[in-house]
Amino acid sequence: MKYAVILLDGMADYPLDELGGKTPIEAARTPVFDELAKNAQFGTFVTLPAAFPTSSDVANMSVLGWDLASSYTGRGAIESYGLGVPLDDQTVAFRMNIITTKGDLLEDYSAGHIGEPEAAEIVDFLAKKLGTAEVEIRKGVSYRHILYLHGKGFSPAVDYDKPDSSHGMEWAKILPRGRTPEAEPTAALLRELMMKSRELLANHPVNRARIEKGKNPANMIWPWSGGCKPDMPSFEKMYGKKGSIVSAVDVILGLGLLGKMESLRPEGATGWIDTNYENKARAAVDMLRRNDFVYLHVEAVDECGHLGDLPNKIKAIEDCDSRLAKTFLDEYRKVHKDELRVMLLPDHPVPVKLRKHTRDAVPFMVAGAGVKDDASIDRYTEKGCARGKYQVLGGRQLMDLLFAPAVD
Repeated sequence: MKYAVILLDGMADYPLDELGGKTPIEAARTPVFDELAKNAQFGTFVTLPAAFPTSSDVANMSVLGWDLASSYTGRGAIESYGLGVPLDDQTVAFRMNIITTKGDLLEDYSAGHIGEPEAAEIVDFLAKKLGTAEVEIRKGVSYRHILYLHGKGFSPAVDYDKPDSSHGMEWAKILPRGRTPEAEPTAALLRELMMKSRELLANHPVNRARIEKGKNPANMIWPWSGGCKPDMPSFEKMYGKKGSIVSAVDVILGLGLLGKMESLRPEGATGWIDTNYENKARAAVDMLRRNDFVYLHVEAVDECGHLGDLPNKIKAIEDCDSRLAKTFLDEYRKVHKDELRVMLLPDHPVPVKLRKHTRDAVPFMVAGAGVKDDASIDRYTEKGCARGKYQVLGGRQLMDLLFAPAVD
């Protein structure tokens, strides 16, 4: 038996008037998912427990079954491993967005989903201007980067507001702040770096050119979710299965590497709606030549939710069906003789009306070999999954269900 999770980041949503009371999943044309639903069980799963941030690192760790209380560290640390940069015991790593502010307001968490060449120029410039023996900046993908603080005196105990949950807010009122008196110097340094970045980027040539073209400038950094060196058990130790991950984004690749899973960003994987779905699907099929399990993660749906872009959210779901899932299943049947069990779910909702993560339990479907069909549900939707047998699972219950001898 081989196992696959197709994780469509941020897919779940609420009913929308403009869709006649349907959710984006219900409105999307998904014949491949519908075919899987003919031999499937359904349910809901809690990915964002109340004691933890509403962040994708938390959500994906929950799906994969790591114990958050003992294994969770800040997102910056996980993403650093995704970049191939392990941490020492005296470094705190923060995720660092390059964002757009407009006057007093945080306008855009992604600087218009800035492209790679422009992002590289901006980040290289900031690394030279802001870098010291204690401060280091490294480029990630698009707007997603890492800020390192090296030295004994720095603390990850800094409270923050996620930039993708803060559109339209007055940025000066939500700057990083120390959770403890000992952490306040770290927060103060972050605030200083943020203000310096505004000065440095105000008239940067990349931003002047973007403004002339009507695009959002990358005119400020936003560091958040700091973390120290993580300590996580391997996926194989937890489940007795060799695991692998395919993703475009560093936070997911970092989880894979920390979990001793084969991890790959395929050519053309962008984390946006222009991603190469087919390459990701084929990479996942290839991963299953050497592994028992593959985690096939797609970021595009999440990004559309954060932008409040309903048409593209529906399109991204449909592309995941017709290009990602179809390619994966077709190619798998060509090259593998083992039976296959597939799970489909998001890591968290991103309702287009809210443009941020919510803590609602996510809908999941498990289909394929060894799964007894729930004849009362004929399609993967939020409403259908809420009627399924397996409700409000948590912890490692989801992976245990996927790997169970039979699902009925």
